[in-house]
Amino acid sequence: MEDKTAKLKSIIEKSERLCVFTGAGISCPSGIPDFRSETGLYKTQSEFGYPPEQILSHSFFKKYTKLFFEFYRSSMVFPDAKPNRAHEYFAKLEKSGKNVTVITQNIDSLHTKAGSSNVVELHGSVMRNYCEKCGKSFSLEFVLEADGVPLCPCGGVVKPDVVLYEEPLDEKSVFRAVNSIENADTLIVIGTSLSVYPAASYIRCFGGNELVLINKSETRYDRLASLCIYDDVVRVIEIIESA
Repeated sequence: MEDKTAKLKSIIEKSERLCVFTGAGISCPSGIPDFRSETGLYKTQSEFGYPPEQILSHSFFKKYTKLFFEFYRSSMVFPDAKPNRAHEYFAKLEKSGKNVTVITQNIDSLHTKAGSSNVVELHGSVMRNYCEKCGKSFSLEFVLEADGVPLCPCGGVVKPDVVLYEEPLDEKSVFRAVNSIENADTLIVIGTSLSVYPAASYIRCFGGNELVLINKSETRYDRLASLCIYDDVVRVIEIIESA
Protein backbone atom coordinates (compact mmCIF):
# COMPACT_ATOMS: atom_id res chain seq x y z
CA MET A 1 0.00 0.00 0.00
CA GLU A 2 2.75 2.47 0.94
CA ASP A 3 4.60 1.76 -2.32
CA LYS A 4 1.45 2.52 -4.30
CA THR A 5 0.69 5.73 -2.41
CA ALA A 6 4.28 6.85 -2.83
CA LYS A 7 3.96 6.27 -6.58
CA LEU A 8 0.67 8.18 -6.62
CA LYS A 9 2.23 11.10 -4.79
CA SER A 10 5.07 11.19 -7.32
CA ILE A 11 2.62 11.06 -10.25
CA ILE A 12 0.63 13.99 -8.83
CA GLU A 13 3.76 16.06 -8.18
CA LYS A 14 4.99 15.56 -11.75
CA SER A 15 1.63 16.24 -13.36
CA GLU A 16 1.15 19.57 -15.11
CA ARG A 17 -2.46 19.06 -16.19
CA LEU A 18 -4.27 16.92 -13.64
CA CYS A 19 -7.84 15.74 -14.22
CA VAL A 20 -9.78 14.04 -11.41
CA PHE A 21 -12.89 12.02 -12.28
CA THR A 22 -15.02 11.14 -9.24
CA GLY A 23 -18.02 9.01 -8.40
CA ALA A 24 -20.05 8.20 -5.30
CA GLY A 25 -17.12 6.56 -3.52
CA ILE A 26 -15.41 9.86 -2.78
CA SER A 27 -18.49 11.13 -0.95
CA CYS A 28 -19.29 8.00 1.08
CA PRO A 29 -16.86 9.04 3.85
CA SER A 30 -18.92 12.25 4.13
CA GLY A 31 -21.99 10.20 5.01
CA ILE A 32 -23.59 10.06 1.56
CA PRO A 33 -24.54 6.51 0.50
CA ASP A 34 -23.55 5.13 -2.87
CA PHE A 35 -25.90 3.58 -5.39
CA ARG A 36 -24.64 0.22 -6.65
CA SER A 37 -22.82 -1.49 -3.78
CA GLU A 38 -24.52 -4.24 -1.79
CA THR A 39 -25.72 -1.65 0.73
CA GLY A 40 -26.30 1.06 -1.87
CA LEU A 41 -29.52 2.83 -2.68
CA TYR A 42 -30.31 0.72 -5.74
CA LYS A 43 -29.83 -2.62 -3.94
CA THR A 44 -32.16 -1.83 -1.03
CA GLN A 45 -35.91 -2.20 -1.16
CA SER A 46 -37.67 1.07 -1.79
CA GLU A 47 -40.27 1.93 0.85
CA PHE A 48 -42.07 3.97 -1.79
CA GLY A 49 -43.32 0.98 -3.75
CA TYR A 50 -41.14 1.54 -6.80
CA PRO A 51 -37.48 0.78 -7.58
CA PRO A 52 -35.27 3.85 -6.94
CA GLU A 53 -34.09 3.86 -10.55
CA GLN A 54 -37.69 4.15 -11.71
CA ILE A 55 -38.44 6.96 -9.27
CA LEU A 56 -35.40 8.86 -10.52
CA SER A 57 -36.63 8.91 -14.10
CA HIS A 58 -38.03 11.83 -16.06
CA SER A 59 -41.28 10.05 -16.79
CA PHE A 60 -41.85 9.23 -13.10
CA PHE A 61 -41.07 12.84 -12.16
CA LYS A 62 -43.73 14.02 -14.59
CA LYS A 63 -46.38 11.44 -13.64
CA TYR A 64 -45.87 11.14 -9.88
CA THR A 65 -44.28 14.48 -9.01
CA LYS A 66 -45.28 14.51 -5.33
CA LEU A 67 -43.96 10.99 -4.71
CA PHE A 68 -40.77 11.87 -6.56
CA PHE A 69 -40.11 14.76 -4.16
CA GLU A 70 -40.87 12.61 -1.11
CA PHE A 71 -38.20 10.17 -2.25
CA TYR A 72 -35.82 12.90 -3.37
CA ARG A 73 -35.88 14.73 -0.02
CA SER A 74 -35.48 11.54 2.00
CA SER A 75 -32.86 9.73 -0.06
CA MET A 76 -31.00 12.05 -2.43
CA VAL A 77 -30.28 15.23 -0.46
CA PHE A 78 -27.83 15.47 2.44
CA PRO A 79 -27.65 19.15 3.40
CA ASP A 80 -25.45 18.54 6.44
CA ALA A 81 -22.77 16.59 4.55
CA LYS A 82 -19.34 18.23 4.55
CA PRO A 83 -16.34 17.78 2.26
CA ASN A 84 -13.93 15.14 3.50
CA ARG A 85 -10.16 15.02 3.32
CA ALA A 86 -10.19 13.77 -0.28
CA HIS A 87 -12.34 16.63 -1.54
CA GLU A 88 -10.16 19.08 0.38
CA TYR A 89 -6.91 17.57 -0.93
CA PHE A 90 -7.67 18.33 -4.57
CA ALA A 91 -8.92 21.80 -3.70
CA LYS A 92 -5.63 22.45 -1.90
CA LEU A 93 -3.66 21.23 -4.91
CA GLU A 94 -5.44 23.80 -7.06
CA LYS A 95 -4.82 26.56 -4.53
CA SER A 96 -1.13 25.65 -4.46
CA GLY A 97 -0.91 26.42 -8.18
CA LYS A 98 -1.51 22.98 -9.67
CA ASN A 99 -3.66 22.85 -12.81
CA VAL A 100 -6.56 20.69 -11.56
CA THR A 101 -9.90 19.97 -13.19
CA VAL A 102 -12.49 17.94 -11.30
CA ILE A 103 -15.16 16.05 -13.22
CA THR A 104 -17.78 14.49 -10.98
CA GLN A 105 -20.81 12.27 -11.41
CA ASN A 106 -21.97 13.33 -7.94
CA ILE A 107 -24.76 15.85 -7.35
CA ASP A 108 -23.70 16.85 -3.81
CA SER A 109 -21.45 19.81 -4.79
CA LEU A 110 -18.90 18.77 -2.13
CA HIS A 111 -15.97 19.49 -4.47
CA THR A 112 -17.16 23.08 -4.83
CA LYS A 113 -17.78 23.36 -1.09
CA ALA A 114 -14.21 22.15 -0.51
CA GLY A 115 -12.88 25.03 -2.60
CA SER A 116 -12.27 23.55 -6.05
CA SER A 117 -13.17 26.15 -8.67
CA ASN A 118 -12.77 24.18 -11.91
CA VAL A 119 -15.52 21.58 -11.40
CA VAL A 120 -17.66 19.90 -14.06
CA GLU A 121 -20.83 18.43 -12.51
CA LEU A 122 -21.93 15.98 -15.20
CA HIS A 123 -25.18 15.05 -13.47
CA GLY A 124 -26.00 18.48 -12.07
CA SER A 125 -26.32 19.55 -8.45
CA VAL A 126 -28.95 19.51 -5.71
CA MET A 127 -27.84 23.04 -4.88
CA ARG A 128 -29.40 24.39 -8.08
CA ASN A 129 -33.13 24.34 -8.75
CA TYR A 130 -35.23 26.10 -11.35
CA CYS A 131 -38.86 26.72 -12.31
CA GLU A 132 -39.81 24.62 -15.33
CA LYS A 133 -42.22 27.35 -16.43
CA CYS A 134 -40.35 30.66 -16.08
CA GLY A 135 -36.76 29.54 -15.39
CA LYS A 136 -36.40 31.34 -12.04
CA SER A 137 -33.70 29.90 -9.77
CA PHE A 138 -34.33 28.58 -6.28
CA SER A 139 -32.16 27.39 -3.40
CA LEU A 140 -31.96 23.88 -1.98
CA GLU A 141 -33.62 25.19 1.19
CA PHE A 142 -36.66 26.25 -0.82
CA VAL A 143 -37.10 22.71 -2.16
CA LEU A 144 -36.55 21.09 1.24
CA GLU A 145 -38.95 23.39 3.07
CA ALA A 146 -41.74 23.22 0.49
CA ASP A 147 -44.91 21.39 1.44
CA GLY A 148 -45.27 18.66 -1.14
CA VAL A 149 -44.31 19.75 -4.65
CA PRO A 150 -42.20 22.96 -4.61
CA LEU A 151 -43.94 25.58 -6.74
CA CYS A 152 -42.73 28.89 -8.13
CA PRO A 153 -44.92 31.98 -7.56
CA CYS A 154 -45.77 31.70 -11.27
CA GLY A 155 -47.24 28.25 -10.65
CA GLY A 156 -44.49 26.20 -12.29
CA VAL A 157 -42.88 23.18 -10.67
CA VAL A 158 -39.41 23.86 -9.24
CA LYS A 159 -37.21 21.02 -10.53
CA PRO A 160 -33.80 20.12 -9.12
CA ASP A 161 -31.07 20.76 -11.66
CA VAL A 162 -30.04 17.10 -11.69
CA VAL A 163 -30.01 14.73 -14.64
CA LEU A 164 -32.71 12.07 -14.28
CA TYR A 165 -32.89 8.81 -16.18
CA GLU A 166 -34.24 9.41 -19.71
CA GLU A 167 -32.72 12.92 -19.72
CA PRO A 168 -29.60 13.90 -21.72
CA LEU A 169 -26.48 15.29 -20.13
CA ASP A 170 -25.83 19.00 -20.52
CA GLU A 171 -23.89 19.50 -23.76
CA LYS A 172 -21.62 22.19 -22.34
CA SER A 173 -20.69 20.00 -19.38
CA VAL A 174 -19.96 17.07 -21.67
CA PHE A 175 -17.73 19.24 -23.87
CA ARG A 176 -15.81 20.56 -20.85
CA ALA A 177 -15.38 17.06 -19.44
CA VAL A 178 -14.15 15.46 -22.66
CA ASN A 179 -11.87 18.41 -23.42
CA SER A 180 -10.33 18.25 -19.93
CA ILE A 181 -9.73 14.50 -20.16
CA GLU A 182 -8.22 14.77 -23.64
CA ASN A 183 -5.80 17.50 -22.56
CA ALA A 184 -4.75 16.04 -19.20
CA ASP A 185 -1.39 14.38 -18.72
CA THR A 186 -2.72 12.57 -15.63
CA LEU A 187 -6.22 11.22 -15.00
CA ILE A 188 -7.18 10.01 -11.52
CA VAL A 189 -10.48 8.13 -11.34
CA ILE A 190 -11.91 7.85 -7.83
CA GLY A 191 -14.79 5.98 -6.28
CA THR A 192 -16.67 4.84 -9.34
CA SER A 193 -17.35 1.46 -10.90
CA LEU A 194 -17.24 3.15 -14.32
CA SER A 195 -20.49 1.46 -15.24
CA VAL A 196 -22.66 4.56 -15.72
CA TYR A 197 -22.81 5.59 -19.35
CA PRO A 198 -22.21 7.78 -21.21
CA ALA A 199 -20.03 9.35 -18.49
CA ALA A 200 -17.82 6.27 -18.04
CA SER A 201 -17.03 6.17 -21.75
CA TYR A 202 -15.27 9.53 -21.53
CA ILE A 203 -12.31 7.75 -19.93
CA ARG A 204 -11.53 6.38 -23.38
CA CYS A 205 -10.70 9.91 -24.52
CA PHE A 206 -7.64 9.99 -22.26
CA GLY A 207 -4.33 9.81 -24.06
CA GLY A 208 -2.02 11.17 -21.39
CA ASN A 209 0.78 9.57 -19.41
CA GLU A 210 -0.76 8.26 -16.20
CA LEU A 211 -4.19 6.73 -15.59
CA VAL A 212 -4.78 6.05 -11.90
CA LEU A 213 -7.81 4.19 -10.53
CA ILE A 214 -8.71 4.42 -6.84
CA ASN A 215 -11.72 2.30 -5.92
CA LYS A 216 -12.67 -0.33 -3.36
CA SER A 217 -13.23 -2.92 -6.09
CA GLU A 218 -12.00 -3.66 -9.60
CA THR A 219 -13.34 -1.84 -12.66
CA ARG A 220 -13.43 -2.76 -16.34
CA TYR A 221 -10.69 -0.18 -17.02
CA ASP A 222 -8.10 -1.57 -14.59
CA ARG A 223 -6.02 -3.19 -17.33
CA LEU A 224 -5.50 0.23 -18.93
CA ALA A 225 -4.29 1.89 -15.74
CA SER A 226 -0.70 2.56 -14.76
CA LEU A 227 -1.72 2.34 -11.10
CA CYS A 228 -4.69 0.75 -9.32
CA ILE A 229 -5.35 1.21 -5.61
CA TYR A 230 -8.18 -0.76 -4.03
CA ASP A 231 -8.92 1.16 -0.87
CA ASP A 232 -10.92 3.99 0.66
CA VAL A 233 -9.79 7.23 -0.96
CA VAL A 234 -9.68 9.16 2.32
CA ARG A 235 -7.25 6.61 3.73
CA VAL A 236 -5.14 6.91 0.59
CA ILE A 237 -5.01 10.71 0.91
CA GLU A 238 -4.17 10.51 4.60
CA ILE A 239 -1.15 8.33 3.78
CA ILE A 240 -0.03 10.70 1.00
CA GLU A 241 -0.30 13.78 3.18
CA SER A 242 1.47 12.17 6.12
CA ALA A 243 4.37 10.89 4.02
